[in-house]
Amino acid sequence: MTLPILDTHLHLVYKDRFSYPWLEGAPGINRQWTAESYFAEADRLGITGALHMEVDVAERDIEAETRFMTTVHPKVIGAIAAGRPESPAFVEWLEVLGTIGGVKAVRRILHTSPDSLSQTPLFAENLRRLPAYDLAFDLCLRADQLLTVGRPLVEKCPHVQFVLDHCGVPDIAGAGLDPWRGAITELAMLPNLACKVSGIIAYAGENPTAATLKPYVEHVVASFGWERVVWGSDHPVCTANANLTKWVGITRELIAGASADEQARLLTGNAKRLYRVGRSTSRTETP
Repeated sequence: MTLPILDTHLHLVYKDRFSYPWLEGAPGINRQWTAESYFAEADRLGITGALHMEVDVAERDIEAETRFMTTVHPKVIGAIAAGRPESPAFVEWLEVLGTIGGVKAVRRILHTSPDSLSQTPLFAENLRRLPAYDLAFDLCLRADQLLTVGRPLVEKCPHVQFVLDHCGVPDIAGAGLDPWRGAITELAMLPNLACKVSGIIAYAGENPTAATLKPYVEHVVASFGWERVVWGSDHPVCTANANLTKWVGITRELIAGASADEQARLLTGNAKRLYRVGRSTSRTETP
């Protein structure tokens, strides 16, 4: 039996609606990527639903992108919205998100931002508001930022559910197991952090294989355990040197030796719990 997959990291690009300044520097994916084109491939692979991950649209388009993506397709069952926790206006933005059904988390791009951006008292203070709205926070960091940026931020917000994107972006093409491996081991000790096995095929150079990715996926699972890992495609970024079909195939090959329960946790169960799929975003008392 082929177990179903919930993709927790789907990027959709609607250039006819929104502005994506950063795509000018990414010619390989600088075009329209619709929900219909994604599911034409995903349906055949056992992907039964997806969470849309914000695509770093121009700031003026953030609210419109969030609203659009929560209704873009029946199988897009939630959205991870962009946010600016470094701003005093973040409080008002959370109130807006509370009116948009289907928002499950917030992300602020950090891997291309100065490290100092997330190290202010206000940034952490604003993130500590997220549990009151049933929202998680996706951490997008480079491998060299895992301990200098990621660890202190997660430690300052013990009640916030964090999800580390892309296994912490290891340099797989450069055989960069270390010091990434030690950083992942250390981060996994933080109980409010989970890890997303998403899109790492894009970091593996030409002709990536299961053997190439195996040490990285196995270390993440060994560090976080099967109860704190989720799966994501990072589509269309994963098409840089492969495609969605190959990434799903490699994933299933890598976890073939795990039990059905363990596989189901990675592919669907943990995502539903960590992102509160099936629950509406609501205002609750801050812990």
